[in-house]
Amino acid sequence: MSYLETKELSVGYHGNILIHDINIRIEKGKILTLVGPNGAGKSTILKSITRHLRAISGSVYVQDRDMHRWSAKEMATHLAVVLTDRIHPELMTCQELVAMGRYPHTNAIGKLTEEDRQKVEEALALVHGEELSGQDFGTLSDGQKQRILLARAICQDTEIIVLDEPTAYLDIRYKVEFLEILRKLAREKGTTIILSLHEIDLACKISDKLLCVKGDRLSLFGDPEELLGGTNANRLYDMEKGSYNPIFGSVELSKPEGAPRVFVLGGGGYGIPIYRQLQKWQIPFAAGILFENEIDTQVARDLASAALVAPAFSPIPEAIVKEAFHTMKQIGAVLDTHCPIGPFNACNGRLLELAKDAQIPIFHHPEEL
Repeated sequence: MSYLETKELSVGYHGNILIHDINIRIEKGKILTLVGPNGAGKSTILKSITRHLRAISGSVYVQDRDMHRWSAKEMATHLAVVLTDRIHPELMTCQELVAMGRYPHTNAIGKLTEEDRQKVEEALALVHGEELSGQDFGTLSDGQKQRILLARAICQDTEIIVLDEPTAYLDIRYKVEFLEILRKLAREKGTTIILSLHEIDLACKISDKLLCVKGDRLSLFGDPEELLGGTNANRLYDMEKGSYNPIFGSVELSKPEGAPRVFVLGGGGYGIPIYRQLQKWQIPFAAGILFENEIDTQVARDLASAALVAPAFSPIPEAIVKEAFHTMKQIGAVLDTHCPIGPFNACNGRLLELAKDAQIPIFHHPEEL
């Protein structure tokens, strides 16, 4: 059963529709992440959901109630927002700023109770911001400010939190911690999280649903593993250089241009650092013989001029061995990554012996090339 739902939502500026027919559903306590290129409209969608921007048409429903008919107080008690817009409160400590999240729950004069103060302390602790409590918010780094703004949203104690690019100013440690906090809120408190991220690898790891935004209508909506499998991420971002690897959640740069200058005997993960080193030095290479299910294959297909790959869980066909040796002779150089030789990849040991007999130079480090 959906908790938050958009129906025929169209968003844009000054009456001009940027994206139309936005129909999404998300359950309570789940995380929805918007991904897509810069300028695609992710922030526009989020601001239309939070009413910072008037939707051109359509509606947003929470438990079948139209959010756009809620009063300001209803919005504040149900939904907290952390946007990319920089705020500049004058002479406010971090504790005071976080405490602002309690005002929708206070009386007419906004007096904080002991329970409110406790929630402020808990929110600061959750984002590891206790040491920042008494500091002037204006003196903080961008990353520290982002953590305090999240604490304010947590302190607001709402059922929904909307965040626009919340990890933009965070280093890798705090990116991970920040997203872990969101995951904990969703799992333990049942908070529904809607956010946008540029880091699609992290988006896949944290999200229950992904919304891919590109063009004048939604590109894709659904489970992360399904949406960004294969080459979908490359198409989403129009990647002409390099590629995104959905298995590793990493980006590989463009393969070196030109005919291969060395045949790399890899496997078992021993080839990956060599492939990336050769790419860095722009040395084209061929790779083999690899099994289709091993990790070297994932990177070799992105970086090698040619990759000789054999079916998994079966003996390597003699035709592939002959093709590999023919390729080695054509290139005239072999790089041994020192991958252990066993019963399944014994043919690679055989290829080394064939290379020696054919007096093909065998190198052991990329620096020797």
